[in-house]
This record gives sequence, structure tokens and C-alpha cells, in this order.
Amino acid sequence: MQLSSRITGLLGGGSDGWGVFLRARQMIAKGTAVTELTIGEHDIRTAAPILQDMHRAAMDGHTGYASVPGTPGLRDAVAQRVQDRTGVKTTRDNVVITPGGQAALFAAHAATTNPGDTALFIDPYYATYPGTIRGVSAIPKAIPAHAKDAFQPRASEIAAAAAGAKSLLINSPNNPTGVVYTRDTLDGIAQVCKDNGLWLISDEVYDTQVWNGTHLSPRALPDMAERTLVVGSMSKSHAMTGSRCGWIVGPEDAIEHLTNLATHTTYGVPGFIQDAALFALRQGTGFEDEIGAPFQRRRLLAQDIIAQQNAVSLVPADGAMYLMLDIRSTGLSGEAFAYALLDAHHIAVMPGESFGKAAAGHIRVAMTIDDARFAQALQTLCEFAKTRAK
Repeated sequence: MQLSSRITGLLGGGSDGWGVFLRARQMIAKGTAVTELTIGEHDIRTAAPILQDMHRAAMDGHTGYASVPGTPGLRDAVAQRVQDRTGVKTTRDNVVITPGGQAALFAAHAATTNPGDTALFIDPYYATYPGTIRGVSAIPKAIPAHAKDAFQPRASEIAAAAAGAKSLLINSPNNPTGVVYTRDTLDGIAQVCKDNGLWLISDEVYDTQVWNGTHLSPRALPDMAERTLVVGSMSKSHAMTGSRCGWIVGPEDAIEHLTNLATHTTYGVPGFIQDAALFALRQGTGFEDEIGAPFQRRRLLAQDIIAQQNAVSLVPADGAMYLMLDIRSTGLSGEAFAYALLDAHHIAVMPGESFGKAAAGHIRVAMTIDDARFAQALQTLCEFAKTRAK
């Protein structure tokens, strides 16, 4: 029996970019100690009070079907959070709760593209973006951002690719680069969307992890609220990656149709998880700052270490839990460097090429192990790069 091209073609006939990660996991399974700096998984787990509230909600019986667009309490809390951060009037009717940010990305593209439509996204990109677009039978088209521009995308290059497209996906703070888009960058993006009739899908799951500058949601820019779908999540801001609780914020009519989609796909998010998410949001911004503090601290450690050598350079790491390191001085591709580092020192990083062509010659380092081990691993990485530098 033949499977659909929608499923068999998710990877576009290429790799999904996870080869180094998988080799590292194979080494670990065979008993080799590997320092993993690969995926964006917090080295702390979900806080005990959140888990206790989740347990309470489950034991109190909130284990049946929950309201498909989300519980009223959680939708209200997300709406208030977004309104407080952006100044844009937001109510529960602008919010649908999803099983994590990934499901929100899929639903947002299902809502904004028809089969065969072109959907734009910025390269470097989170590894699932092109497959998500193919999954709704749209055609992914990458717009490169450039290392020489600190990976701030150029509005002119987006505009040049926009003819006939239906949507544009952006991500700030950015995974994998750690770049926070400036106001000028976002103004340019907004103008391109308005000039070309594009939906803007704004992945803002790292909005609480800004170390330099200010996060600006493009939904808050003039005339953008009615053409923007914002993807958010509890995963990064509250260390709730496994709970799978995210959302889309957008125009009321879009949310109504997205609720219909959820009814026919996920049928919502478990109520006890939504109750725990509501409890977590009620802990306020101070709690979110605690979750982000280790990454801000390790960023400063990294800046000090990298400043002491010249084989590796750091892309401005203004947000998120990652560093993008330029290793082109070695003459190696990001993939070749990552495999060589893993084999020589049992340190696993992600090749820049896993996130698109624009990040070739770079590697992504997740700041997700304790400070001392992180500093030692980064020093070893820099020393290894020095031995390979041309």
C-alpha cells in the first residue's frame, strides 16, 4: 500500500538534520559519557508546585474532555498576558489553546494556506518549519538571513520572494541564532506583509528569554493585528516542555476556524494540564525570570570564554537558550565540525546546516547543562577549533 506524498515528502527528500544528535544518543546508549549541547531542553525540570497543581487537578477529576478552544480560565490568562506585554486589546476570543507550540505552527499554516500555496520562512530556521509547511500541502520557501547582517532578515529579500505567497513565518527571539529582531527589521517585515497580502505567523515561544534589547511582537505594529497569528507556549517560559501546552493568538474569526480544526484533529488539551498552565502563569514574571536566569548567566560565561580566543566567534546572542557560533575559520562545515568534536571530545552540538543553508559554517550550542560543565565544554570546543583553524 502506498502512503500519501504529504507524509512521505515531509522532509523534502533530504535529511531532517538530526544526525549528530542521534549519533550522540547512540554513544550514550552504549555507555559513553557525552556532553549534550544539542536540544532546547531545560536542565531543570518543571517546578514541583506546578506538578503538584497538575496532580491536584487530575485527582479532582479534570481528566475528561476539556473545552476544545481551551478552558476559559487559561484563555483569559493568556489573553491578559499578551495584552499586558503588547498593549493590544486581547480577549479569550483571540486565543485557542493547542498541544504545544508545534501543533500551533501546524494549525496556523493550515489556516493560512491552501494546498499548493507558497509559505515563506526565514533561514536559519527551527528544524521543523519546512516539514510543518509540507504537512499542510503547502510549498516551503526559505528567505536567507545573513551572518554579515547578524541574521537580521532584510525586508527587500522577503519582498522579492513574496509574489504569490500566502504567509510568512518568523521567529524572534530566534532559534537557532539567539538573535532578537530589531524594530527596524519588524517594521520592514510588517510593510512587506501589508504590501503583499501576507499572513504573518510569529513564533514567540522565547519571548521571556531576552538578554539584550526588547522583544516586540509584530501583532502590536500598526494594522498588523488582523493579519498576524502569534504562536506561544509554556514549554520554554515555564520549563513545561513535556506538558505540551501552547496557543495561537489572532483575529476572532481565525480563532473560530482554528477551534473547528482542533475539534477535528487534537480535540483539545487535557484539562489538568491546562489547570497547571494557569497556575504557572499566575506565578507572574518573577517566576519566568527564574526559569530564564541560567541561560542569561551562561551567556555571560560564554562571552568571556569566546573573547579570549579568535578561532570561534559569537553571533549576537540577545535571546533564547542558544548560542550560534561561527567556526568558518576552521575550514570545516558545521556538520563536519560537529561530528569531529563529538568523536574527539564527546561533546555534541548541532550543525548550523541542520537549520538551513544560511547557517552553514556555524554550530548551535544549547546552554542547557550546569554552569561549570558548560564552561568546560565551551573551552574545550574553542581549543578544538583553534587546532583546526586555517
